[in-house]
Amino acid sequence: MKANLVIAVVGATGAVGREMLNTLYARDFSGYTIKAFASSRSAGTKVAYGDDEIRVEELTAKSFEGVDIALFSAGGSTSTEFAPYAVSSGCVVIDNSSAWRMDERCPLVIPEVNAHALKNHNGIIANPNCSTIQMLVALKPLHDVSPIERVIVSTYQAVSGTGQKGIEELETQVRQLFNGMEPDVNVYPHRIAFNCLPHIDTFLDNDYTKEEMKMVKETNKIMEDENIKVSATCVRVPVFYSHSESVNIETEKKISAKDARAILTQAPGVVVLDNPKENIYPLAIDATSENAVFVGRIREDETIANGLNMWIVSDNVRKGAALNAVQIAESLVEQDLVRVTNKLMFR
Repeated sequence: MKANLVIAVVGATGAVGREMLNTLYARDFSGYTIKAFASSRSAGTKVAYGDDEIRVEELTAKSFEGVDIALFSAGGSTSTEFAPYAVSSGCVVIDNSSAWRMDERCPLVIPEVNAHALKNHNGIIANPNCSTIQMLVALKPLHDVSPIERVIVSTYQAVSGTGQKGIEELETQVRQLFNGMEPDVNVYPHRIAFNCLPHIDTFLDNDYTKEEMKMVKETNKIMEDENIKVSATCVRVPVFYSHSESVNIETEKKISAKDARAILTQAPGVVVLDNPKENIYPLAIDATSENAVFVGRIREDETIANGLNMWIVSDNVRKGAALNAVQIAESLVEQDLVRVTNKLMFR
């Protein structure tokens, strides 16, 4: 990759921000200058970058002068406020929040699926929802063989999707229950320890949650096909890392389970683990800290002519957030798209 670029991580002290730094280091950004930004509360602290440490700077409107690419993972309000400042400074933003995902000016990108969409960026590129990312990495290769007409997905999402506070709540509740105490419930509407909550984000007027509708709308935008029908049920489960998904698809023409395995075995970013006779299938504990999207339990849906079922698992903090953002940065460099043509687009 080209050297001498300056890359910033915004929200560098959070779980995803730290993972972004780890991923940048692991994927050989050694020839780049790496900067770390966070709120005034974290300014002056240090975050790890390989064997070294980077001093965290306070995020301001002037932070992006001289920065080429900024990876944002500091929440929607921060992205809404500061991403336009970054673009006006000539910096390309890769944003991990939901703030810009459905904005028509911003491509929504999974590099294995639609890297071509980067050519039309205006300075802000949106990182999709973690659940959408892992699902579409597995579905796009099948869609290319026979267009997908309908998707029914049920997710089993780890508490790390809520950030460090979700991880701490699960850990605290488990300890409290083991010690005969009534668990404190602060982060989620109900106890998460030894429980499943069919409730991620807020409920909308149609009784679906925002998380569920994100999967619907993001799938249509990324796949560039409004005709794909998606029905989602998103569930929070007492797992620390890695989301799991039960996915049923209906395709235009039949794809056998055998052919689906062969297609996915060759697909970028996918690892097929599918030998039920030997109890081999993807597990959240095995996907944690791994880059791949793991697919197994591939079988034909016997209730319809052209249906497939599968089980998809991936680390929501790694591929579902940090890695996907870094892969977008890599693709920008490879395609020579690290530039902003209209610095006033978002002001």
